[in-house]
Amino acid sequence: MNHPLETYRGEHYFQNNQLLYINRAAESIMSPYHDHDFLECVYITEGEGYHHIGDQVHKVRKGQVFFIPIGISHVFRPLSSSKTNNPLSVFNCVFSPLLLHKLSAFASDYRSMQFIADMEGGRCPYYSCMDTNDQYEKLFLAMHREFELPRTGSADYLHSLLLQLLIMLQRSMEDSSPAPAPRQTAFSLLLNELDQHYGEELTLTKLAMASGWSERHLQRLFLQYTKQSFHRYLQNVRIQKSQELLRGSTLKISTIAEMVGYKDIHSFNALFKRCTGMTPSVYRKESTAAESPVS
Repeated sequence: MNHPLETYRGEHYFQNNQLLYINRAAESIMSPYHDHDFLECVYITEGEGYHHIGDQVHKVRKGQVFFIPIGISHVFRPLSSSKTNNPLSVFNCVFSPLLLHKLSAFASDYRSMQFIADMEGGRCPYYSCMDTNDQYEKLFLAMHREFELPRTGSADYLHSLLLQLLIMLQRSMEDSSPAPAPRQTAFSLLLNELDQHYGEELTLTKLAMASGWSERHLQRLFLQYTKQSFHRYLQNVRIQKSQELLRGSTLKISTIAEMVGYKDIHSFNALFKRCTGMTPSVYRKESTAAESPVS
């Protein structure tokens, strides 16, 4: 099913190189279907409603927590248009992958470091869980209060709260992960292969031949496990890899484009800007500025 789709840009929310934005909002029945170029954690603080994600719809209620990666199309909507009788209020915590790169320097546990790296690299899937002991609610309240009423050291304090949130999500994911089914394990191995060979000429036909699955079934697996089509998943992997190279190397942008699978620099520049809201050269400049120590 095709939905009218908007793309939300981090540049609209992130001010003064903060790379983090937190608000409390009442969702509307008219809220647009959208994706975004940042990562998002959502806590439902009041009411019930629906979460439309990809082509699926799930009923949601107070106390649920959601992690939504870059490029996932979704929208939260209340049960009806009456905000009085059927409210759906949420805390939104949105943050840039650039911030994860900075936070990883404060993590010492290997699994936490790997989890943050996976999230930064787009390898952490969509996830939801229930807040069974109000720990998430207290954390989102503290983050929202600190963001709205900043004090001395608020940026560092918010970063520490975000790191706490990520570790809580990591623990929840680990505790809830069942032993993977054989098909899920095989598909996970296929994704690992794709992550290693993203710079090559990859098509759904080639993957189907290599995996033994039909193209149609393989497309269903991508939608089931990543909430994205094959082409969208590959595109996001390539853009995320190019972001890593832009941040961590001095290679020419044309070289980086070719390394991640795009021989036409103009197509790469247009796609990069559509996915991130800025050109590769501006992204490199912004990320370099964000990582530079303040004198």
